This record gives sequence, structure tokens and C-alpha cells, in this order.
Amino acid sequence: MLAELEDKKAKIRQESFTYKDRRSQLNSEASKWAAKRNDLNKSTKELIEKAQELKKLRDENNKNVADAKKHRDEFNEKTNALYAKIDEIRKKYNLTGDRSIRDLRREIDHLEFRQQTEVLSPDKEKQLVDKIAALHTEFRSRREQLEKNDELRKLLDEAQGLRDEASKFHDEVTKYAELAQEYHDQMIATFKEADQTRAEADAAHKEFVKAQEAADEQHKEFIRTQREVRDFDKVIVGLKKKNRDSKEDRAKEVAKREAEEIMTHFRQGEKLNTADLLRLQRAGLV
Repeated sequence: MLAELEDKKAKIRQESFTYKDRRSQLNSEASKWAAKRNDLNKSTKELIEKAQELKKLRDENNKNVADAKKHRDEFNEKTNALYAKIDEIRKKYNLTGDRSIRDLRREIDHLEFRQQTEVLSPDKEKQLVDKIAALHTEFRSRREQLEKNDELRKLLDEAQGLRDEASKFHDEVTKYAELAQEYHDQMIATFKEADQTRAEADAAHKEFVKAQEAADEQHKEFIRTQREVRDFDKVIVGLKKKNRDSKEDRAKEVAKREAEEIMTHFRQGEKLNTADLLRLQRAGLV
């Protein structure tokens, strides 16, 4: 019985060590996933902060676009008002035909905008360039005729000055719009990258939780088997004590019987030797 208990305790102890080792392995694995998750979360945070900075720069440039457009439109309105006044004077004095210089300027601006923004075939591009060049020639010719009139020359110079200012702001609109688009594209790319690292962090967290839960299960089994080992120890210690007590009781019983036999012989007149006296002493009779 005692040997069987000792053998069972040894097996459970070994099982307990196995649970302990597996728990350590899983805790180590969980720590690795936690570290990876934390690194990815840190990268995600940094990417989001970078994207927010890019968004701020984009918004600033969009505001610059709006401001430049406002100034450009103001100068264009003043320019158009002067061209309208020039046309009134032109009609009053019947100068340079029916087509207004303002209409020529508008058509040139429209076609130049098309040339800058549209993708055209080589043939259509050439046709457009030729038409713009022809309109510029017509515009210069019309202006030269109008400039013969002192009043019109002054108005034309003023209109050209206003248009030059409008062109400066138009260049700013283009510059800031391109910058805003660049920052917008970078912002979108950075947000996408942040989404990717966040997804990787979430996946790492799931692996961490899985490893941690498995480690907790191994810990529970380790605690259970440790408790069983302690329970076996109690039973084994109890059995050993019981066995020792039984041996002592049997020894006392043997000594008592021997002492009684010696006393019987002594009463019958036999002499006691030293060995007999020692047996009587152990039995507590002398």
C-alpha cells in the first residue's frame, strides 16, 4: 500500500513539473506576442500622429488656396470691370470692330486653362496652341489699336497691371493646390499604413490572449497536482507513523510476554540472570 502511494505521488509530481515547464513556455510566448503587440501599437500611434500632421499641412495649404483664389478673383473682377469700361469707350468711338477685348482675354484664359489641365492628343494639342497663338496676336493687334487713344491706353495699362496681379495669385492657387494634394496623398497612404499596423497589433493581441489563457490553464493544473502531492504526503506520513506505532506496540507486547514468563519462573524459585533483569526493565516490571 505504502509503495503504491509513493509511486503514485512520484508520477503526479512529475506531471506537475511538466505543467510547470509548459506554463513557463506559454508565458514566454505570451510575453513575445505582448512585446510585438506593443511595438505595433507604438508604430500605429506614430503613424496616426504623422497622418494628423499631414492633414494639418493639407488643410493649411487648402486655406492658402482659398485665400489666393479670393485675391485672384478680386483682381479678375476689377480687370473685367476695366475691360467693360474699355469696351464702352471703344463702342462709343467705333474702334476696332465688334468683338470686345474682354471677350478675347476671357477666351485666351479659358483655352490656356484647358491646355494646362486637360490631357490632349498631339494633334489636338497643336490645334489648341495654334488657336491660342492666333488669339494672342489678335489681342495684341486690338490693344495696339486701342492704345492710340490716350484714355484707353491708360485703362489698358491699368487692366494689364490688375491682370498681372491676378496671375500671381493664380500661380499661388496652383502651387498651394499641388502641395495640398501631395499632403493629402501622403496622409491617405499613412492612414492606410496605420490601419495595417493596427490590424497586425490586433492579431498579435489575439495570439497573446490565446497563449496567456493556455498558460493559465497549465498553472491551474500545476496547482492541482501540487495539491495532490501534498495530500499524498499527508497520507504517506500518516501511514508511516501508523506502521511505526504498530511495530512499537508489537515489540512491547513481545517484551511483556517474555517478562511475564521470567516472573513466572522467578516465583517458581528460579534465579534471574542479567539478561532476565534487562527484559524485566524493558517491560517496566522492575
